[in-house]
Amino acid sequence: MDRRSFLKASAVGGTAAAASGLAAPVYAQGKRTLTMVTSVPDGFAVFDDAATFLSTAITEMTDGQITIDKKPAGSLVGAFEVFDAVTAGQADMYHSADYYFGGQHPGYYFFTAVPFGATGQEMINWYLHAGGKELHDELGQIFGLKSFLAGNTGLQPGGWFNKQINSADDLNGLKFRMPGLGGRALAIAGASVQNVPGGEIYQALSSGAIDGAEWIGPLADERLGLQEVCEYYYTAGFHEPGSALSAAMNRDVWDSLTPAQQSIVEKAAMATHHWNLSQSNANNGAALARLQAGGTKLMSFPDDVWDAFGAASATALDEYMDDPLYAQIRESFNASLKASSGWASVSDSAYTAQRDRVLGA
Repeated sequence: MDRRSFLKASAVGGTAAAASGLAAPVYAQGKRTLTMVTSVPDGFAVFDDAATFLSTAITEMTDGQITIDKKPAGSLVGAFEVFDAVTAGQADMYHSADYYFGGQHPGYYFFTAVPFGATGQEMINWYLHAGGKELHDELGQIFGLKSFLAGNTGLQPGGWFNKQINSADDLNGLKFRMPGLGGRALAIAGASVQNVPGGEIYQALSSGAIDGAEWIGPLADERLGLQEVCEYYYTAGFHEPGSALSAAMNRDVWDSLTPAQQSIVEKAAMATHHWNLSQSNANNGAALARLQAGGTKLMSFPDDVWDAFGAASATALDEYMDDPLYAQIRESFNASLKASSGWASVSDSAYTAQRDRVLGA
């Protein structure tokens, strides 16, 4: 039995049972409703905004021929169970961050963010013009999925802390929420890393279950209320310089769409990426100013902490190099990053530095 058939026959763990209440696609007069499970509750700034934009765009662009029934985390399956629900055919598609599924295959880390990796612009450069999209599709086929980038949060801050981080020694034993390879690197640097779903971060901080957490950025963090439970906000982080969000559709459902419908879904996903990235970048500055006015202390990690992050990240990234597809994805990603950053360093970066100097910004 191949991987795809196996996943349909038996969902991992309790996911099949958890997802069994999901309705099959509804067909009526040429119209259909697809169930999309997500990894955050309704109303979560930036993350759920992307899921909402995507579902609305697909419905509008198909003139109502496809309706997306968006199910937030916990309503049908848990935040981290959406992958299994879709691969098992119990839901039609998911919207999430693919690094949550690095345990399925480590290549998925690159389709959200890796430490010291790509900015939002550099990510989409790789995805559309340097092989990233094709590798995402190859990875998805292993699990019976058709995958797309469908959102980007932009650079994510270093996070919220209930104490200052004055040296790398302060990371030892720190109970901190951080997923993905960034979380693995932080663990290598000495922290006790927790992978808490977004909907549970506030409670975990307020109860003392964790000492700190990273989420998305000022706009999303403010709405989540993290400023109410942590005093210190480190505004530059190493772990997610341009975090992509993804949508993935069950491959059989994808194959059942017409070519025109498939094209619409792909273009809606790409529109979601661009809209979401600009949403974050347009609103984070004002949100940060509000946080600071409310008493949040903006902080920067000292150089020795950045050095510790760098050494730990190199170790984390090397751990999966025995997997041929992971190695191929990493090589492709790094080649594109080098090409993009080489131009940006003498164009955008040089320009903005001079603009700020001349205008006194």
